[in-house]
Amino acid sequence: MSDKLPQEPQSEEVDLGQLFNAIGKLFEKLFNFISKVLKGLFSALIFALKPFVNNFKWVAIVLMLAALLGYISEKLSKPVYTSDMLVRPYYDSKYQLANNIDYFNALIASENHQELAEIFNIDSDSSASQMLGFEIEIGPETPNDLLQQYDAYIKSIDSTLAVDLTYEDFIENRDVLAGNVFSIKAKATRNDIFPSLENGFIKTFENEYSRKVKRRMDSTRLVKKDNYLAELKRVESLQEIYIDIKKNESEKGEASIGVGGLIPITIEKTTTKEYELFQEELKIRKALRAIEEEEIEQGDFFDILSGFEEVGSKETDLFNKHSLLFPAISLLIMILAYALFKVFKFIKEYE
Repeated sequence: MSDKLPQEPQSEEVDLGQLFNAIGKLFEKLFNFISKVLKGLFSALIFALKPFVNNFKWVAIVLMLAALLGYISEKLSKPVYTSDMLVRPYYDSKYQLANNIDYFNALIASENHQELAEIFNIDSDSSASQMLGFEIEIGPETPNDLLQQYDAYIKSIDSTLAVDLTYEDFIENRDVLAGNVFSIKAKATRNDIFPSLENGFIKTFENEYSRKVKRRMDSTRLVKKDNYLAELKRVESLQEIYIDIKKNESEKGEASIGVGGLIPITIEKTTTKEYELFQEELKIRKALRAIEEEEIEQGDFFDILSGFEEVGSKETDLFNKHSLLFPAISLLIMILAYALFKVFKFIKEYE
């Protein structure tokens, strides 16, 4: 056994050497693979740029002509102005709002300026003909608003479905009508017609359905209010009874009988619940105050949080930058034409 012991370190050195060699070969293969990928990408880039380099003059001429045409188109086309209005609709009138915006856009697309002028009470030639369209989006929301909406939605669906619905899924899959505040963007070629458009939207919020919902909610609030008032009256009546009991007990004091009052007998006091009644009264008054605040807040069919600006701002959308858009389209057309030419040539020469 003593003869075999010195051979163990040599065996371990051989195993470590093989392991390091294997790791070295692995890294070598990895570096070779990365090198091939980089060379392939470089070759593809050179192959893609080669036609433009070989035809640099023609490409430059086409791009300059496209930029010139885009600049001329920008100067000849009318500028587009936009303005936003923030509204908070009540009584489910937001559905009618979305429907009416689609209707307004259809009238604009069909150039029915007379109908637009009657809806918004504006001139059909100088104002209605300058309108380009409307867009509706969810208005500004705080993280607290989103959490409240998520919590309300979770409570409204089945518990088995609520387990799989995360907050991120709820936010991502929300519809535009899921919000409570909406941003309405108006577009026009005139920058001074936006304030006059608010009257058309005011008519939108009050419709037959929203009036029906308001009547139903007003009736529900009235019933709740009557029940709370009746409960409050009952609590106040009990409080008066307890006050009378305490008053009588305080007037009687302690009664004593016997010789010289040597054996006093104390009258047992009646147990009352003034504190519990006080807490119940606070709850009822808080509920009544909430109903009254809701009546004041939702007394109208809508609230305009921010109206259209007096003067609209010029739209700076990339699609309106024709001096940049035309060269980009021209370049894309040249790339597609070259690719189709190469494919056609390959098919023609293929045997």
